Amino acid sequence: MKAIAQRRPLPLNVPDSLELVELPEPTPGPHDLLVQVQAVSVNPVDVKVRAGMPVPEGQVRVLGWDAAGTVLAVGSEVRGFEAGDRVWYAGAIDRQGSNAERQVVDARIVSHMPRTLDFAQAAALPLTAITAWELLFDRLGVAPGGGEGQRLLVVGAAGGVGSILVQLARRFTQLEVIGTASRLDTQAWVKEMGAHHVVDHSGPLDQALASAGLGPVHLVASLTQTTQHYTALVNALAPQGKLALIDDSNEPIDVRPLKAKSLSLHWEMMFTRSRFQTADMARQGELLAEVAKAVDAGTLRTTMTRHFGKLGVATLVEAHAHVESGRAIGKVVLDGL
Repeated sequence: MKAIAQRRPLPLNVPDSLELVELPEPTPGPHDLLVQVQAVSVNPVDVKVRAGMPVPEGQVRVLGWDAAGTVLAVGSEVRGFEAGDRVWYAGAIDRQGSNAERQVVDARIVSHMPRTLDFAQAAALPLTAITAWELLFDRLGVAPGGGEGQRLLVVGAAGGVGSILVQLARRFTQLEVIGTASRLDTQAWVKEMGAHHVVDHSGPLDQALASAGLGPVHLVASLTQTTQHYTALVNALAPQGKLALIDDSNEPIDVRPLKAKSLSLHWEMMFTRSRFQTADMARQGELLAEVAKAVDAGTLRTTMTRHFGKLGVATLVEAHAHVESGRAIGKVVLDGL
């Protein structure tokens, strides 16, 4: 089986940072699906793992944590799927990824993909939809249909997670949604996704919100540059507000400033359920099914903005470079090998 893999963490400008390899055919376990990968998406996690996570000696790592494809075989304990089904999923960080011809994935974190999307359009959504859903409803604790009278601030709203989070908040809650973006094209995209307001995050966010008459905010989803905006976010949050974040930083976060307002801090990591095999692991497959239903109903839309063609070493390097630039809008996708 062909796959694109890495042997050690390398920057993109180093030859063989990603390479075409031949791997043994994957075999599904009792709870797995074997999937013919038809399309993939590249996320910031691909970039971070490629550049910074060691590969065990003598092994290769296949990246890729978004896929849409066709079921080839099902494990003995799997129910609800059969060969020929069109599915989508985000996979697990501790298993080989989707930058391959075929992949095994736990059926509990998979759902049937939207009927109204093609494979590339579908591949743009799973990882970010799961992240946004868990962040909004599980970490920030907003009830579906709730949030009336509250403001949600989404920092970095033009990215992959932000693009679907804004849609979820607008379509499934009564929150007043404020997105941040610094360029004219990203600001227009955030408005297109449904944000009520857009503010510029190139300066202090508390000042930008105050100038727009939008403070205080009750909930913050900080998706990028959290440490840069941290003081401003604490200032902008209303007493008893909630701050949720997904991005990594080499700098520690000082939680002491949260005390005066009784603010709470929440981490979202969409790989938690699969990594620790949690009792509610199947919830990820269920919520993907809900997202698929909403897409088919026209309530949600794909966030695909760039298609880099067929998956190959050169096109995958190009897609990684685009994501790594920090200027990507929405999601980037490639067709399967």
